[in-house]
Amino acid sequence: MLKINNLYANVGEKEILRNINLTVADGETRVFMGPNGAGKSTLGHVLMGNPAYTVKSGSIIFNGEDITDKSADVRARAGMFLSFQEPPEVMGLSLGAFLRSAAEQRRGAVIRLWDFKKELGEAMDLLQMDKSYADRSLNEGFSGGEKKKAEILQLLILKPSLAILDETDSGLDVDAVRLVSEGIREYQKRSGGSLIIVTHSTRILEYLNVDYTHVMVDGSITAEGDGSLVERINRDGYGNI
Repeated sequence: MLKINNLYANVGEKEILRNINLTVADGETRVFMGPNGAGKSTLGHVLMGNPAYTVKSGSIIFNGEDITDKSADVRARAGMFLSFQEPPEVMGLSLGAFLRSAAEQRRGAVIRLWDFKKELGEAMDLLQMDKSYADRSLNEGFSGGEKKKAEILQLLILKPSLAILDETDSGLDVDAVRLVSEGIREYQKRSGGSLIIVTHSTRILEYLNVDYTHVMVDGSITAEGDGSLVERINRDGYGNI
């Protein structure tokens, strides 16, 4: 699904990613961990095509297509999704209207309002979200937990083939982590999609099946392993990995 070859990227004149090589198969869950400033979130933004970052060399192949120079909207329509550490507020655009428009762009077809409302309602029930949030401006006045649930709601509606989740469990209480994890598992069950999870905490990983773990330091992948590497990091810290 995703193949990254010898990727180097800059922000301005500063090199922030160095020689990143990664292959992600269909349905895999890969976790990226590392100290602050290691480049984990940056990798997600570069993969999504954030124009603040410049790919200096290397390539990003997604579902067989070279998307290295493609814009973020093209990548999103192709099936790539990025959640945010701090989801932005958009006044005047309701959550429901945003999701219906995005889903139509993703699917390339008009979705009947009744069908969309049924699909949206079922997804909101799964996340235990108040239905009134669908009529409120996107993330405006939402608590931190509701913003993160809204991100997972997008995941369930858009059904991307690759979801990059950036600190999705940040600031969530135990119950919210469980609900968000249930939403992520349901997304994979329905779509068979792959996950790249960027996290400092391992709480969310307790509910998910991790295939591979990657440790990043100073913009490079410095260690790799299976799900047991998470346990080693918790026990020994990054310095001993």
